[in-house]
Amino acid sequence: MNDTTHGIQIRPGSLADAPAILDMLDAAVAWMNARGNTEQWGTTPYSRRPGGVARVERYTTENAPYIAELDGRPAGALVLGSGPNPQVPIAPAGEPERYVRLLVSDRRCAGLGIGAALLAHAADETRRAGVELLRVDCWPGGGGELVAFYERNNFEPTDRFLFKEWPGQVLARRVG
Repeated sequence: MNDTTHGIQIRPGSLADAPAILDMLDAAVAWMNARGNTEQWGTTPYSRRPGGVARVERYTTENAPYIAELDGRPAGALVLGSGPNPQVPIAPAGEPERYVRLLVSDRRCAGLGIGAALLAHAADETRRAGVELLRVDCWPGGGGELVAFYERNNFEPTDRFLFKEWPGQVLARRVG
């Protein structure tokens, strides 16, 4: 485990963490919906979406998952891959990269820096792998709050894309 700020511990994740990740995703959908945001992730809990459970299980077995813990309990999750989801129309980086495939935090831990700690860990893991580019994509709507979060964590907006009706923003960070 790696010590980070505010007592947050980050450890490698596994398939056993899939239920906790699904709980965080379901709570995030409910929180967004309560704020009037139904565009980002829709209104159906992630665990009840077609393929939602299987997707999270694949994230934990085919990629590099990390779990942030606070007081020994899962407080956030990050999944790193070697590139974006191949089903999404995102241009290749043209160089080796690590890609944040998932970032979610427990809503009960909002404001404690869980997401920022996980992104710092992703940058460290990218650097350790000898890779200089870390990318992520997100929903740019809602006044750009999510894009601003990534910018505060040293990412810069690059390309925009459209996946079906869902607009997306790619952001990049140099870690070398």
